[in-house]
Amino acid sequence: MNPLFYVTLGATIFFILALAIFLFFTRTSRASLQRIREITYHGRRFRRSVPIASNAGHQFMAIVHWAQARLGLAADVLLPERLANAGYKGTLSTDIYTTSRIVLPLLALLAGSFIPYDRVFWMIALPAAAFIAPNIALTRLIKRRRGKIRKSIPDAVDLLVICVDAGLGIDQALLRVGQELGNSHPQITEELLQINREQRAGKPRIQAWMDMAARSELPEIDAFSGMLVQTERFGTPIARALSAFGDNIRLKRRQLAEEKAAKTTVKIIFPLVLFIFPSMFLVLLGPAVLSIMRGMAAMGQ
Repeated sequence: MNPLFYVTLGATIFFILALAIFLFFTRTSRASLQRIREITYHGRRFRRSVPIASNAGHQFMAIVHWAQARLGLAADVLLPERLANAGYKGTLSTDIYTTSRIVLPLLALLAGSFIPYDRVFWMIALPAAAFIAPNIALTRLIKRRRGKIRKSIPDAVDLLVICVDAGLGIDQALLRVGQELGNSHPQITEELLQINREQRAGKPRIQAWMDMAARSELPEIDAFSGMLVQTERFGTPIARALSAFGDNIRLKRRQLAEEKAAKTTVKIIFPLVLFIFPSMFLVLLGPAVLSIMRGMAAMGQ
């Protein structure tokens, strides 16, 4: 075989073994360390040391940032906003996304070098696909989270109407709804609790509602925040506005379901023509074709 194959195989095995040994010797158990500290420093104050794995993680991220700067990969300004739309916040998610766009192409390049046929093509195609894959995955996560938020809006509005009718203010009602929907709809819960945290930090109420609409980028959330802003500015009854908004949302969902049901009659034509009709023709006309072929063969004899 090609000597380059053996060189690449040896380098890959060496890299995997070195990484496994490094992870094995730098592995730390947080529970064990915490128990040791409790026993050793019982009753005394102690300085919490940084685990070796944490230092290794910081060093690895520093290498990733250095590689990103050397390769000329500019940081995406909209990346933190997109990650927040997908439900991931903080610098850790940004670092993981950046690391995946650097490490995955390298691993794909190694994997492409092991393919015996069209090796050059796979060494170019696989890294390109691996570089695009994190962006595609992030886009799908954003769409899935928005869909879950869209489905949870009617339930949240109904609970909000109940809380307002019971005498709670709009801020307390939003907090209560966020707490009640934590198990069934965690996505809308996160957004409502984010509003409460921003208001407690000093952000104006209207600005917090508008920021929620900007984060979600959903027409329903945009209309919901616009309705809340309108009731806050003009002093209209919040319970009546919420009831009308909930009825409107459910009407739109019903119309959307009817629209999808109407489209199924058109979409079903393609499987009928491609799969069902040929099978029916084969079952119905197959015996007749066989009889005709036998008759013609007998006439030929």
